[in-house]
Amino acid sequence: QVQLVESGGGLVHAGGSLTLSCKLTGGTFRPYAMGWFRQAPGKEREFVAQISHSGLSIYYGDSVKGRFTISRDNAKNTVYLQMDSLKPGDTAVYYCAASRESGSGLVTKYDYWGQGTQVTVSS
Repeated sequence: QVQLVESGGGLVHAGGSLTLSCKLTGGTFRPYAMGWFRQAPGKEREFVAQISHSGLSIYYGDSVKGRFTISRDNAKNTVYLQMDSLKPGDTAVYYCAASRESGSGLVTKYDYWGQGTQVTVSS
């Protein structure tokens, strides 16, 4: 069974940086695309970033573009989210997800989800 485990969340001041990690186990033989989502209290889950299996196709949500960087290390079965210039509006639970879809476009369905990690940005 595929499992995703996020780590790296915490409390930072506005303008600070944080790096999230997500390790995938139990299904590494598949070419998963990976994504990051977040959900703040009272709001819908929001797309943050996506990276293809090869790492050559990357997408960002408008609210984080230019500040966040998604990357992956397939040898470690791990995807990362480098978050810079953090704002209080970035406060949310961040989830990583994996998709079995192939291609270079946006993923339409994610098949596996992690438990989430809390990111809090204070003013």
